[in-house]
Amino acid sequence: MVRMSAEERRESVILAAMSEFARGGYHGTSTEAIAKRVGVSQPYLFRLFPDKKAIFLATAERCLEESRRTFAEAAEGLEGEEALHAMANAYTRVIAEHPERLLMQMQMYVAVAAAEQAGDHELGESVRAGWMRLWDTAHIPLGADIGETTTFMAYGMLINCLVAMGFPPEHRVWEGLYPSARAKGRLEA
Repeated sequence: MVRMSAEERRESVILAAMSEFARGGYHGTSTEAIAKRVGVSQPYLFRLFPDKKAIFLATAERCLEESRRTFAEAAEGLEGEEALHAMANAYTRVIAEHPERLLMQMQMYVAVAAAEQAGDHELGESVRAGWMRLWDTAHIPLGADIGETTTFMAYGMLINCLVAMGFPPEHRVWEGLYPSARAKGRLEA
């Protein structure tokens, strides 16, 4: 049997944590559940990460980075309307194929709000920095136009909310979205 390196094991923890946090949120997810999903003991988990917050931070950063990479790859060599539709299509595919990423995003926003209320600003600073990298990645292909970028990101947040609430692809709430952002045929998974 081949043994995993600490870095490979760390990677498996982040992937497992994404699924667990996506379903249970920060407060509703135990490190025991994450360790069990990975197949390691809790003490081993804490050799890889100092605490639950560090696991959540690493997972949140990964989630935002994967979204940023999705935008960057989709928009490569494109600009304006072509980039907009390519990024929208790519993102819509990702949340259909990997719903845990969407749910993790939603959990991140709730966790940031709760942490900020409690006086802990570390999570918020990290998530905001990751979100700004995501914003910047979309901003340039959209012609560095604040209005276009704001509209694009606003549509993305609306899509996140509609999908998280379970609106089916044929529901009338999707009709106002530009065609590449509509759920029709993509979010049925």
